[in-house]
Amino acid sequence: MIARIQFIKGIDEKVLPDVRLTRSRDGSTGTATFLFKNANLINKSLALNGEITGMYMIDEEGILETRDVSARFVNGKPQAVESIYIMKSPEAWDRFMRFMERYGESNGLAFTKA
Repeated sequence: MIARIQFIKGIDEKVLPDVRLTRSRDGSTGTATFLFKNANLINKSLALNGEITGMYMIDEEGILETRDVSARFVNGKPQAVESIYIMKSPEAWDRFMRFMERYGESNGLAFTKA
């Protein structure tokens, strides 16, 4: 199974996001901020196919999800979608990193340290 991201269940997001990661000094918590520029879900015809209830990160281990999804508008038109995923334990961080490794392999992405 390839790793994928969905905003509308059953419809994969084709736009690849910019992802920023932060982690607490003790490693107990972390945050991933996803920015999808011109995301598929902005397309009006696609939005009619279902309700956007969150961002779902799906891989062979299961589903990670967040409800923290918002749109960025420029001149009244949606330009990007931002989603924030919060990891509240070292285990959640490790699980997220396994997903991102699979997602990166599936989509030709690379990790760059800041």
